[in-house]
Amino acid sequence: MAGDARAVAIGCYQERFTGFDSEGVTVAVDVIRTSTAAVTAVALGRRCFPVSSLEAATELAKQLDDPLLVGELGGYMPFGFEVTNSPAQLAARTDVSRPMILLSSSGTPLICAARGSVYVGCLRNYGALVRHISEVRADVAVIGAGTRGEFREEDALCCAWIAAGLLECGFEAADGQTLELIDRWAGRTADSFLEGNSAAYLRATGQLHDLDFILSHVDDLDAVFALRNGEIVITSNGAATP
Repeated sequence: MAGDARAVAIGCYQERFTGFDSEGVTVAVDVIRTSTAAVTAVALGRRCFPVSSLEAATELAKQLDDPLLVGELGGYMPFGFEVTNSPAQLAARTDVSRPMILLSSSGTPLICAARGSVYVGCLRNYGALVRHISEVRADVAVIGAGTRGEFREEDALCCAWIAAGLLECGFEAADGQTLELIDRWAGRTADSFLEGNSAAYLRATGQLHDLDFILSHVDDLDAVFALRNGEIVITSNGAATP
């Protein structure tokens, strides 16, 4: 972009995704459920370490004191894990002193593969992200976690909300796809994704508590969560109720 102009692009992460800019900002979004689980845990005071594979989780577990293994692969909780990537279950736990190793099919690989300044976004903190990133002099990629090759509705919604907020702060849309997704999703309400495949999966597997949690915790965290040295940490916060 010419001069001081900054661009925001929306994309969907796939195995061969090449859209990261090592000099820019990446916002990783996986509303159902990885990014929501991560920010919920960290907001409650739990350390969170995302990993891209089961092997990486096993190796990291050897280095941490009494770690809590959290996550899923292909929709199933791996052997030896204690909790699936459920924000509702994590919010209810009292063992926040245990560091969390977080693994999922698409969300944590996205977080671990991201380049530049990496932030974790979901419906809980999209407003705080817009306010924080609007001050950054860099282009921004807002990337949803692709699930089985599909850009899921809840991620498209959250990405569009973030990108639309940045447009209001003076950013330019990087391409036509970004504008199309903003036009399609930015004006919709949070429950617009309920007819999508991710919500259908949670209903079919008896995990409605996570849908309820996500929809009852929208823009309620005035906090920015960034990846720093392999750990998701709070970089700023204000009055928030985890």
